[in-house]
Amino acid sequence: MKIVAIIGSLFICVFTSWSNQLLAKEPVFRHGVASGDPLPDGVIIWTRVNTDQEEVAVEWEVAKDRDFINMLYFGKLTTNAEQDYTLKVDVGGLEPNRTYFYRFRALGEQSMVGRTRTAPQGDVERIRLAVVSCSNYEAGYFNAYARIADRKGLNAVIHLGDYIYEYGQGVYGDESTGRMHQPPHEVVTLEDYRTRYGQYRLDRAAQMVHQAHPFIMIWDDHEIANNAHSSGAQNHQTEKEGSYQKRKAAARQAYLEWMPVRENERKEIYRNLKFGNLAELVMLDERLAGRSEPVKGTKDEQYLAEERSMLGAEQFQWMTSCLKDCGSIWKIIGNQVLFSDLNLQEVRPNRPLNMDAWDGYPAEKRRFMDFLQQTSMQNVIFVTGDTHASWAFEVPADMKAYRKDGSETVAVEFGTTSISSANWDERLPVDSVKTIEKDFARSSLNPHLKYINLRDHGYLLLTLRPNVARAEWWYVDTVKQPSRRERLGRSYVVKKGTHKLRAMLRGGSISRPRLKKE
Repeated sequence: MKIVAIIGSLFICVFTSWSNQLLAKEPVFRHGVASGDPLPDGVIIWTRVNTDQEEVAVEWEVAKDRDFINMLYFGKLTTNAEQDYTLKVDVGGLEPNRTYFYRFRALGEQSMVGRTRTAPQGDVERIRLAVVSCSNYEAGYFNAYARIADRKGLNAVIHLGDYIYEYGQGVYGDESTGRMHQPPHEVVTLEDYRTRYGQYRLDRAAQMVHQAHPFIMIWDDHEIANNAHSSGAQNHQTEKEGSYQKRKAAARQAYLEWMPVRENERKEIYRNLKFGNLAELVMLDERLAGRSEPVKGTKDEQYLAEERSMLGAEQFQWMTSCLKDCGSIWKIIGNQVLFSDLNLQEVRPNRPLNMDAWDGYPAEKRRFMDFLQQTSMQNVIFVTGDTHASWAFEVPADMKAYRKDGSETVAVEFGTTSISSANWDERLPVDSVKTIEKDFARSSLNPHLKYINLRDHGYLLLTLRPNVARAEWWYVDTVKQPSRRERLGRSYVVKKGTHKLRAMLRGGSISRPRLKKE
């Protein structure tokens, strides 16, 4: 009996050890799935395999239903360490404006099931886009991502940049949340950037929103370094961090590995996507493609120089050609930094203009304005990130000629607030921030500014119809802890053929149900 007992005990120990190893093993598809850049007949699907094998084969499947009974396409590809074990498939042969489901298999495991949607084609009655920016892991929870994941009827999520932040631990964020950056130091090398993306893609809310909707993405500066431009960055010191061009190449490579972005022959990330006859989205690269180094202020002798550029000559020409050839009703410009004039005199007397925005590049901004005016371009909407604030502007061709009836305007601009990055009230008392908002919105300074919110986190919901576009700012109640509550803060509409904004009624607070886990 003792021998049996000893054997039984050994079996239990071995079984327990084996079970614990299985439980401790990280899932093969621990970074989730994602899709992006939807076309009428195709979409990018993405995943990453968690392995240390030299090379691994990955199977992918696309179906019309969540249970994969009606299977459409499948295939097998390999991935390896050279691409950080990431995998992108450009799936073609799909039908316009249809929902599809996809999944991956590798090393005996299956990924979660992703849901995506192709772009519509022909006559389109409605498009709905969530617009987001500035998701800083250390600043708080990505509650807005989770609320977007819950939304039905979205065509896509537009991410305007600052998907990650490059800073080391405790430099820019809120340590009280316990969400500390990995690696702990500032990211500089390719391995650093890969590790940081990996951390962000382990966030549950980030996984939920990528699992639920296709993304259309562009980088801003923090995917590289703060206030990045083509030849340097404010947060890059060559003597400490080496070659900026090497760092830029590493940041670009990691971004393209980890994001569901369709790569093209031009090796540039600026691109356009069509949504039938209703809208065309023009995504700009205002950081790496051709941006000149910012000047320190309006008194700098180079401030007005004609050769200074936000986009670079090649991208500027591409953009104007896209807009000229656009046959869609609405022209949506995916824009990283504010395009509209913004007078900061009352708030920042020593720095009345933001040199990192289009105000810092007046010659090219004037050329852009002239193009819109000379071509009589209609129904132009800028959607903008970067500022951690909400904005609604009517964009005049010339501020001196601006009229409140909107007759001298060439576009409207909607700025989305941050997912989690610090708003003004996280460094100033709320009452002070409300006073600053009033100062910004003074008719004597910024008469074209119709809405401003410097206090709340969330996202912009843009709904386009043939005769009207509607912008809604949705806000979460906190980023300091997980929360399911959101509220409609403000809504504006602009009618086809005008660039005049009209305010709608405010909304209330609601709690959305959790997204069902796969």
